[in-house]
Amino acid sequence: MLYDQEYEEYRDRLTKASEDPSIRLALRRAIASYRENVNLTLTRFPQTLTKRKDGRAIKEYSIAHMEELVKQARDSIIDVKGSSDIVQTPEQLLKRLDELIGTGKWIVKSKSITSEEFEINEHLEATGNKVTETDLGEFILQNLHEKPMHLLTPSIHVPRERVAEMLSKLVGRKLEPDIELLVETARQLLREAYFKADIGMSGANVVTADTGTVFLIENEGNARFVSNAPRTHIAVVGFEKVVPTLTDGMIVSELTWRYASYKAPSYVSLITGVSKTGDIEKMQTYGAHGPKNLHVIFVDNKRTELAKDPVYREALYCTKCGSCLYECPIFGVAAGKFGHKYFGGVGTIWTAFIAGGLEKALPMAYSCTLCGRCKDHCPYEINTPAMIQKLRNELVGRKMTITALDEACKNIERTGNPYGLEAPIEIPE
Repeated sequence: MLYDQEYEEYRDRLTKASEDPSIRLALRRAIASYRENVNLTLTRFPQTLTKRKDGRAIKEYSIAHMEELVKQARDSIIDVKGSSDIVQTPEQLLKRLDELIGTGKWIVKSKSITSEEFEINEHLEATGNKVTETDLGEFILQNLHEKPMHLLTPSIHVPRERVAEMLSKLVGRKLEPDIELLVETARQLLREAYFKADIGMSGANVVTADTGTVFLIENEGNARFVSNAPRTHIAVVGFEKVVPTLTDGMIVSELTWRYASYKAPSYVSLITGVSKTGDIEKMQTYGAHGPKNLHVIFVDNKRTELAKDPVYREALYCTKCGSCLYECPIFGVAAGKFGHKYFGGVGTIWTAFIAGGLEKALPMAYSCTLCGRCKDHCPYEINTPAMIQKLRNELVGRKMTITALDEACKNIERTGNPYGLEAPIEIPE
């Protein structure tokens, strides 16, 4: 059966990942660093904890009024001389990108989990375009021909030794696994791409409905180049990223970067329309030093349907800070193998209803331990265990009590491990 096959493939991926010494090494380093950084950040900025209720209230309102806010944001973007579209399906999105980009173009991209949802890179390359990822993690994975394994730190599973090996091949000389050297090498390789590319493409951390402002939060500076150096900037944005006001956008952004373990990010770009100048006789002229064209495409892809459910809608509160993944005991040993485009417990809900389907989500739902650490460490206190429990109940209600599901349940009862691994799983403290 299809579900049996999905389970077997998923189990094999998870087992292989949990036994991979390279992944364990990288995760051990990354999780320890993250926890130290976020503890220091929240200690220095304790007011962040009190803003969680404000942030959740903003997300609750925004998801409840998502469609009207998206329409308002589109109108605001058009009002400041950008262009904006609202599309419902992946097919409509890819068609619109084809119309905007055409073929034979060079596209530089900043990190965007939304673009992974729609496999935008693969589509653009298949239509005769060149795509260059500029975020260091995405650049590493693009050259390793691998997929992201974390929402914020996509190459979290790749230790410095593998990065050095990959970059050594690109530059034609042996590089030592010194992180500063590796970062400088990537900088040199990517520098010219920004200014030779035809199009810059990004996602968005937040978009505000009242002003049509696109927020891009980053540390590397690549997103700023991507959104500013080429003559055309295209942003692909899920409906759930829209909030009512500029003030709301700042609150949501602050929670996102603090729980991503940063006291403050190096860069926060607020993009409201295309570049312009009024320096000659105060006549507003568009297309100055920055992009002459801004296109923001808002994508539904079943988000409005998910928002109607009083339990599952909380998945749309997620701003992809990745905090929950660093605290997840399963992600801590298997990285993004506990996922399909989206990762971990909350990613299971995204997989089930937006980016994969129930057959992909089934084994993920039975990977979750329901420990609740994700909820405790989420800036919006998203109740992922409640969503997972509801999904399990519905899977049984749909009579998906198939061999794979039964086997998983028996393994949990017998060993506490849904996969029956002989070696104990190392759960990060």
